[in-house]
Amino acid sequence: MALKLANIKCEIREVRLNNKPKDMLEASPKGTVPVFILKDQIIDESIEIINWVISKKGLFKDNISDEKTLLTEKLINTFDNNFKYHLDRYKYSTRYEDIDVAEHRNKCMKILIELEGMLSEGGWFFGEKVNKLDISILPFIRQFRIANPEWFDQQKKIKNVQRLLNNFLESSLFKGVMCNYKVWEVDKEPIYFP
Repeated sequence: MALKLANIKCEIREVRLNNKPKDMLEASPKGTVPVFILKDQIIDESIEIINWVISKKGLFKDNISDEKTLLTEKLINTFDNNFKYHLDRYKYSTRYEDIDVAEHRNKCMKILIELEGMLSEGGWFFGEKVNKLDISILPFIRQFRIANPEWFDQQKKIKNVQRLLNNFLESSLFKGVMCNYKVWEVDKEPIYFP
């Protein structure tokens, strides 16, 4: 989403994580996506890609106050660490031993309930303009909903979170990046994004 917002064109390689290409593993041995390969560095964390785009293109410059910038970093840290930890154990419980799925779901919900009171009336977290916080945490909330959409949609304590997520899912930004690509093959014509 950051690359699209900043209109940074790059080659995109769709991979299957159950059949990771040798080129990907050579670039980033940890074997997770995304992997963003630049001439002078390799970035293999989503938030680091977002930060690189912001530093190169001034994305979101002057959109929010210093106070909201600090809140953004605090909430991103909460989602990258605490929320994701519990989300993985809720959504992918079969990958872990002795997991209490309800406990991990409830830990995620606690974070969303805290978030509920912070949301603006606008279409995005801080109002009418998309910001770093939106593109950093809404994908996690989307994954939380995917684990059990019917249950998520019935939660009355997070109506603003549900509204924010729905705006995100209906946005041209989200629809513009959620495209299906053919799996990358070594000798095929490159595909570019956006």
